[in-house]
Amino acid sequence: MERKCSSNELQSLIESIKSSETFWEDFTCLDLSQCMLNKNILGVAAKYVDSDLSDCLVQYLNLGIKASVWCGKHLKMTRMSQAESQEEEHCSFFFQLLSDFLIFSAASFTALMRYPISENETSMTIVEKFTLEQLSLTKDAISESKIINSVGLDILKVAQAVIDVVIRLCKEYSQSVNWESCDAISETEKVGIRCEEPKILNHVASIAKFSIQKLCELGILAANGGGSLVTILNVSWKGVVTLLLLGKGTLAVKVNVADIIATLISLVNESLRCAADAWSSLKEPISVNDARRIFIPMKFYLINAVKIASLFPSQAYLVYKEISLCVFMISTLRVSLSLEKVLKVASEVLVELLEKLCLDLLNSLLNSDLLGQELKLEILDWLFTEEYYLNPVHDDPSHRYRTASIDEIFSLSCEALPGARALLPGRVVLFLSFLMYSSDLEEDVKLAITRKLGWFLDVLTVEEVYAFSLASQIPVLYGSGKSMELVWEPLLSALLHALKTFMIVVSSCPAWEELMSFLLENFFHPHFACWEIIMELWCFLVSHAEVDLMNDIIVKLCALMKSLISSESVLVPGSTLRKMARSISILLTYSRQSVVDKVYNHIVGDDRSQSSSIMYVALLLEGFPVNMLSENLRSLAKQKLITDYFSFIERFDDTSLSAPTSGAYGVPVFALSASLQSLQVSISDTDMKTLKFLVAIIHRYRNPAEKLMKDHYSMLLSEILGIILNMKYLYASDEMDKVIFELQGLFNSGQSASDVQLLQCKSQLVFFMAGCAHMKLSESDDCAKSCAVRELYHMLFRERHWNLIHLALVAFGYFAQRTACDQLWKFMIQDAALSYDLVSGTEPNMDRFMLEIKAFLDKDLALHTVMHSAEQIELLMREGQMLRKRIQTISNIELEPMACESMEIDEENQSNKRRKLPDGICKGMELLQNGLKVIGDGISQWQQNKFDSTELQEKFLTQLSRLEDAISQLVGLTDSGCASHLSTGKFSTSIEHPR
Repeated sequence: MERKCSSNELQSLIESIKSSETFWEDFTCLDLSQCMLNKNILGVAAKYVDSDLSDCLVQYLNLGIKASVWCGKHLKMTRMSQAESQEEEHCSFFFQLLSDFLIFSAASFTALMRYPISENETSMTIVEKFTLEQLSLTKDAISESKIINSVGLDILKVAQAVIDVVIRLCKEYSQSVNWESCDAISETEKVGIRCEEPKILNHVASIAKFSIQKLCELGILAANGGGSLVTILNVSWKGVVTLLLLGKGTLAVKVNVADIIATLISLVNESLRCAADAWSSLKEPISVNDARRIFIPMKFYLINAVKIASLFPSQAYLVYKEISLCVFMISTLRVSLSLEKVLKVASEVLVELLEKLCLDLLNSLLNSDLLGQELKLEILDWLFTEEYYLNPVHDDPSHRYRTASIDEIFSLSCEALPGARALLPGRVVLFLSFLMYSSDLEEDVKLAITRKLGWFLDVLTVEEVYAFSLASQIPVLYGSGKSMELVWEPLLSALLHALKTFMIVVSSCPAWEELMSFLLENFFHPHFACWEIIMELWCFLVSHAEVDLMNDIIVKLCALMKSLISSESVLVPGSTLRKMARSISILLTYSRQSVVDKVYNHIVGDDRSQSSSIMYVALLLEGFPVNMLSENLRSLAKQKLITDYFSFIERFDDTSLSAPTSGAYGVPVFALSASLQSLQVSISDTDMKTLKFLVAIIHRYRNPAEKLMKDHYSMLLSEILGIILNMKYLYASDEMDKVIFELQGLFNSGQSASDVQLLQCKSQLVFFMAGCAHMKLSESDDCAKSCAVRELYHMLFRERHWNLIHLALVAFGYFAQRTACDQLWKFMIQDAALSYDLVSGTEPNMDRFMLEIKAFLDKDLALHTVMHSAEQIELLMREGQMLRKRIQTISNIELEPMACESMEIDEENQSNKRRKLPDGICKGMELLQNGLKVIGDGISQWQQNKFDSTELQEKFLTQLSRLEDAISQLVGLTDSGCASHLSTGKFSTSIEHPR
């Protein structure tokens, strides 16, 4: 409670203060007596600080200013002479005096709040100077608190009290003035007209301004050493935010808010750097508590940066590059930590504490109504730039994948940020976070992010990102609030989950149309990983879309597929038709039964055309879900497959089939082979004709009528082996003995090693041999069938292609687990591919072969975990590099026609620049032309015969006219390539129609 001084006491106090000011002159304290005198003066003044000082407040503040300056100089002198032999009692006494003076300062600020703001210019100037000096001394006292052993903690507590009361004083003054009369414009205003500022408002603004500056300095000071001065750190930066809000933000125009945000960002960066340096040589796993102790100060800096950026986005925009760099450093560090076993906990804590704050910091700009669309797009383009494509694909075979080093991450500048490949994984993870938390974005930002999905696919084709996304796991937070759960997940899975989340978020906003365009444009993406992602998103869409929408999409895709029909491409796995069929089949797997039925009826139905049959076969070859059809349709489909299959087998001996007229030869066999895994075919449906058919194919393959037929027979051979494998009961039949002998004779012949078509069949033979476990095999060396089986296994074990080696081991593992044979050693051979030493490659060793088989089987039975290794990532890097080169080649091919259009070509020389057509085409066109002339002469003679039907002549002439038009068009297409054979223009046969 304020004590009222008597007039005598007040007069005495004023005179005492005036006379005591001379003892705080600007000279150095030489001995203890000066400190003792000043402490006594301070004690007297402190007794009256709670009294009514309205008549001597200026004198009190002047005393505080003098004392503050004197204490600051004394503190500096004490620090400089600390290394020398100084009187310990003097130092200790001064430190106590310093503590007492800070208490006096806090009390003086409290006293100021009891009186209205003075309109006296001198008084307000004194208040300004008093505030500045007290904050300066407080900063110096805090910086030296570690050397003040006796009262160091007390000084920190008192310093905090000074900071608190200064903030409260500024708030009190702010509420007492009319900020609207100031020329300071708020953050929400773009222009303003300067008016005459009241002097009192000037002083309030000045006090708050340098208070903010000093609090920033105190915040930086408290952050040194890892943020150990927690209380000072907390009160200083919170005070900055509080003071920036004074006058509804109008004070902020007096302060460089952008610098304040940049300062907080630099504190985060420095903390990250220190943490990364400390962890670079860590041998033991870091604990959760240690990780949290390091990341919590960073969280505090980011929280305050988010608050300030949200209040003043236009100022934050000025340092958006610094903000972006900080976010990228955090995101990249998250990736680096997740790859180190001892630092996985640190990665988890980083995600828990910092990930959402990084997004909030960026969203404070992207979601602001005060920033225009152009500025937001500029920020997003900076975040997800394509400038790294300027760097060439690594052609150096010695190039190895490695994570970005600490020096690389933290030595980057804003200028180097766009092309920094070291930050690419961090960019991808940041994009993942944007997708995961896309519900927090405004509509225009969602649309902009949707348009960045193409960038996302492009960056996945970069070899470093490709290897990282397939081989690495990262910690991801799922859920919200108290239900948040942190899960380690493969990056590719996390990306898919984030993309699906984004699809849900934008499903009811304008960005949806942009998303659908993206899905359609990338339906045939040339990079398999990107195509898998696109198809996964399509499957997610069809799983949750309305039936009408899904029917419309599928029908349009089927119409597109119909336009791609080509009988030559239906059996080519990589053809556009097959790719389209594969995509549709995958989508149908996730669709409702009614949709699958609709597609089946749409394609098969009553349409018996060749195009319908080709579409159906293409779908079957690419996994059309026959088992998802309704019961009636499934039965019809099954019956049709079996009927067509047996019809083809029965007509196989027909000589008319020995020369197929199209690339669709044997499609019933391919269709049944592709459908057996989804359809249950019983023995009543298929009999021994299949085995006899296989024997017939082997005979035809050995003695093909023409070379083209050998290719067809080799494909049929592979498919029939697959059919038999799916009907295991056939292995127990007597006809199987002849099949084994024929296969043994075919694959163990002297010419089989150089037979390319036969080599392509061996992968299917491997699986067929696994099924031999279901045969009854005698272990006697006199059993021809058993010897043939062993010979086939021996042949497979001799293969040196890595893929066939792997498949042979898998097949033998299946066989060994299920066969009744005990003498499995008979299937081993001395000269197996795995018997050779990798170094010499000349000395086979059976023991080495056995060890390799054992190691493979043990590994096959072990639990599979996703663990990256340097070798795996290196292989993925090479694969990614190869895929990216292929995509660049495809892109160049697509761009080539456009490039040609922009070139000026001399019309006279254009025909010479075209490729010349083969002579056979040119000769054929000449024969067609001459043939029309001959037919024309014959028609003239025919027309002279009055006995023939005029109606018949008219029909003949009509068809001939159409043939003439067709040949004329062909001549136009081939004119430049067959100039020596053909003339241009429409043929004239001088044929007249009868009238």
